[in-house]
Amino acid sequence: MARPFKKSQDSKTPRRTPSAGASVADADAPQAPTQRLHKLLALAGLGSRRDMEKLIESGRVTVNGQVAKLGVGVTAQDVVRVDSRPVRLSFEPELPQVLISHKPDDEIVSADDPEGRARVFDKLPRIKGGKWIAIGRLDMNTSGLLIFTTSGELANRFMHPRYEVEREYAVRVFGELTDEQMEMLKQGIELEDGPAAFDSIVPQGGEGANHWYQVILREGRNREVRRLFEAFQMPVSRLMRVRFGPVSLPSRVKRGSMLKLEPKQVVDLMEWAGLEAPKAPPRQLSRHDKDKATAVFTPKVRKRRGSVLEHPPKKRTVEDQSGEKSKRKPRSTSGAKRKPAKNRRIRG
Repeated sequence: MARPFKKSQDSKTPRRTPSAGASVADADAPQAPTQRLHKLLALAGLGSRRDMEKLIESGRVTVNGQVAKLGVGVTAQDVVRVDSRPVRLSFEPELPQVLISHKPDDEIVSADDPEGRARVFDKLPRIKGGKWIAIGRLDMNTSGLLIFTTSGELANRFMHPRYEVEREYAVRVFGELTDEQMEMLKQGIELEDGPAAFDSIVPQGGEGANHWYQVILREGRNREVRRLFEAFQMPVSRLMRVRFGPVSLPSRVKRGSMLKLEPKQVVDLMEWAGLEAPKAPPRQLSRHDKDKATAVFTPKVRKRRGSVLEHPPKKRTVEDQSGEKSKRKPRSTSGAKRKPAKNRRIRG
């Protein structure tokens, strides 16, 4: 006996349609908070905020299929693409990372250098969903403390002139200052770009013609420490930054090595800066994690990953596509290759 035809469950169950009350409720629901698109792209490690503004202005970024405009805000429900490729953006605030580095003399603090010199950014560890920002600059011939962070707000709190964060240096000069000259350096002398002065200058002794001084100032002008000493015809033969604000260079961080701050230290730094630290549930660290978090490491030079702005999208022409098709090898239809005769076993 033939079995009766059984209708599918989809045909029995009528398709649900949103009711009028549900649509009204969705319309009245509060909208999700938005964040600036260029800020989220920078946090994703695609480049600086200024680079991301240029990227948006170039028309290479779309939001929900529409070309993005500068200053647009997006939510977690929006689909953001760069050169037609989706970009994963992080909307939840995370505790920034902070890295302490003992910069050697032969490296420059710059992401780009046409001369091809060694850069501090070449040795920084890779981070997911972020980008390292150097807090303050040091000349190529200046060594010492260099701080990196993934937080633009924290970097701005250190570097903006209105906050007047202290910088402390150990300076070795050829010669010895008199008491009158040290007083003049504290009162202020006129340089090419305006008056400058040390908040403090303390002699630290020396041997022969070389003498050490400990100086503190609250500015970050180009070669300011060197120019202040050179005003008295005393060239600086060694310059090393030992402190920047509340962060001092640990003695165990030797030249060329780095140290990553622990989460508790980062929270303390955020509180010093007057910034709200993201509240995350405490995570219990294992002994291995604790040892790794407080370990000083010597980085290796790696290939630099530049901003996405430095890599314009490639335009594929019809000739390129036809060339790729011609280069493809035809798939063999004869099956597996037969073994050579000398390797085949002869049955007798």
